[in-house]
Amino acid sequence: MKARIALGVGLLLASLACQQQPSAPPAQKPPEKSRYFGGAPDGKLHVYFFDVGAGDAALIVTPKGNTVLVDSGPASAESHLVNRLPELLRRELDLVVLTQPDPKHHGALEAVLKRVGARRLMEPQLPDTSKAYDALLTTLGSKGVQILSPAPTSSAPRELVRLTLEDGVNLTVLWPRAPAEPLLNGAPDAEGRNAANSIVLRLTYADTSVVFAGGARGETEARLLERGLLASATLLKVASPGVEGANSQAYLEELRPQAAVLSGDDSLGKSPKVKELLTRLRGVDARAFRTDVNGEVHAVSDGKQFELSLQRPTPGEPGGTRRVFPGLDPRPALVRTAKPAPVVKPAPTEPPPAIRTEPARVVEAPRDSKARVSNVTDVDDLPVARKGTRTEAPDKAVRSSTSNAMGGYRASRHKQIFHKSTCRAVKRIYPENMLSWSTREAALKSGREPAGDCHP
Repeated sequence: MKARIALGVGLLLASLACQQQPSAPPAQKPPEKSRYFGGAPDGKLHVYFFDVGAGDAALIVTPKGNTVLVDSGPASAESHLVNRLPELLRRELDLVVLTQPDPKHHGALEAVLKRVGARRLMEPQLPDTSKAYDALLTTLGSKGVQILSPAPTSSAPRELVRLTLEDGVNLTVLWPRAPAEPLLNGAPDAEGRNAANSIVLRLTYADTSVVFAGGARGETEARLLERGLLASATLLKVASPGVEGANSQAYLEELRPQAAVLSGDDSLGKSPKVKELLTRLRGVDARAFRTDVNGEVHAVSDGKQFELSLQRPTPGEPGGTRRVFPGLDPRPALVRTAKPAPVVKPAPTEPPPAIRTEPARVVEAPRDSKARVSNVTDVDDLPVARKGTRTEAPDKAVRSSTSNAMGGYRASRHKQIFHKSTCRAVKRIYPENMLSWSTREAALKSGREPAGDCHP
């Protein structure tokens, strides 16, 4: 009996061993690590002035989370920015502004964009630029970054260009204004000419404002004063500290910032010109903050006031000090010591309209769509870069200057949708932005989607 039981158990075990064991479930692919770690928008405007040594880099984050990087600092800042920016971003940058073709303003850009990406880049389109700078822009354009010029639109050449980042948050280009106004001669060298024609921006949010002066020189300030384009600002990002003629008394009195941020390395405080500048800032009752002393400066606006926090407090500053600067300046009127510059309007070629800011039309594009244009200005209202070495890599589509040709399909090189050639939207596309296909299949193969207005 025991032998039979043992035999039966043996046969059962052999039978089970012969059965195919179920395969293990496939291992789940680990979730892809996020490139961005920034928090959700908090309804306030944030401006980060980074400590990049001898150079400039600042990040704007709007109340709804749109982002603009103003300059990227020197190459020595690569490691810092490549690690710092992902902590503040939730997605790729909406816009990069290179204020001038100086390595201290763009040296880290290629490494930064490789890490965090960007949709568009605006740069001043100056003639005296290095081969390395031109190559940088060509490389970025070939990777899909849209290269734009700050030039006034052809439909309103006398008006200032204003980029609407979102409702209530605007970024206005004060300079340069070529070809509506000629570029400044500046110094006899290319570096001086480029600095004098660097992009100068004014950021506004309700009652608060920031002026980013780029690399502006004395000639730039004089032209802005002559044209009456300056107004009081809550904060000033100081340009060219220590440069002869920059940050003049008349310029500072016109802006009369409540706080000013100077970016530089350890040599900043040793310059006699910087010491003179700090004296002039005290003269207009502006508090100065320096990245070499304070590290990163973080400014937060609720639309009524800016509050600044510092990576390192100013030596001697009492603990718990709040650095609050109201948008509506509560200080008594300033007694000016500089002779006001006469306001000179540019010589008209035709009866001119008054110089005024131009609200740019906004394109609403969901972030989860394939559209590359979001909440800044409609890129087809801005000129593209025209300098030969700065064009983007050619698209497989044929660029066409005839938007009204019968048949076929058209698109802007800046957008991820295409239209019928007879669609009214095609008439708004600049010829140099135009892409053309003879068949719908060819348009779809470009990665673009049919537009919702004409349903091609």
